[in-house]
Amino acid sequence: MTTLPLAELHMHIEGSLEPPQIFELAERNGIALPYSDIGELEARYEFTDLQSFLDLYYANMSVLRTAEDFADLARAYFRRAAAGGVTRAEIFFDPQAHTDRGVPLEAVVEGLAEASASSEREFGVTSGLIASILRDKPVLHANKLLDDLLAMKAPIIGLGLDSAEAGFPPSLFVDVFAKARAEGLHVVAHAGEEGPAEYIWEALDLLKVERIDHGVRCLEDDALVNRLVDEEVPLTVCPLSNVRLKVIPDLKDHPIRQMIERGLVVTVNSDDPAYFGGYVDDNFAALTEQVGLTEREREILYDNSIRASFIGR
Repeated sequence: MTTLPLAELHMHIEGSLEPPQIFELAERNGIALPYSDIGELEARYEFTDLQSFLDLYYANMSVLRTAEDFADLARAYFRRAAAGGVTRAEIFFDPQAHTDRGVPLEAVVEGLAEASASSEREFGVTSGLIASILRDKPVLHANKLLDDLLAMKAPIIGLGLDSAEAGFPPSLFVDVFAKARAEGLHVVAHAGEEGPAEYIWEALDLLKVERIDHGVRCLEDDALVNRLVDEEVPLTVCPLSNVRLKVIPDLKDHPIRQMIERGLVVTVNSDDPAYFGGYVDDNFAALTEQVGLTEREREILYDNSIRASFIGR
């Protein structure tokens, strides 16, 4: 197993909410769950597409209410990530998914920031927080979110774009991303997962992102691949997620090797590990077993992850 430094750059902290922790937080907060036990909950973890996953993902977030809840969630992830060899984690969180159900933005940020601030001391993992816009919400909401985060001086390193991709192109969010860049934030965006390769062009040209999250559909456009290679734009690919959400039919068919061979700065990440079958080390293990990922290819992916991170930038 490779022991080089490893960065995880595409992980939604809400997607690390494991079933036992869902029940623990529900009991803490006096929430009645629509599942009688963990087994009944886990039986729902079969997804037909991105939206079917998002429905359960957002429903399970109902147990997250307080700063303590968010801090406990993040610490559980950092602990598990460290065990899997992660030395740097740049994690997404979805503020609108919480404020829309009445949780104060301050509680979300306070809890995650507390865990992030101590992640290196406690687990040996340096970290950064990236606030993600829910692209299927009104654009005005996105602008207000950024304004609120800036007003409270939230300790975030960047702004992202996620949630249901199809029908919600990056072009909708030009203004909010321009403001984020002007404020010195890094910018990244989900593109080319369920949405077409054209969304990747938009994210690059209009949002001027520094990384593309997912991006597997870039392979449908040779000109786009050439650009991504020439400009060394990182792609934060999530293999187990791609299979569970039917983006790729079978892991053995995943184009990760093709992406490496074509010179793309591709990285491996877990996306929503509690829902998709494992953490980043599980993704590497599955790729090694089913794709035949070599030690040299693993080293390239590890190196890419550090190069693509925002450490020191």
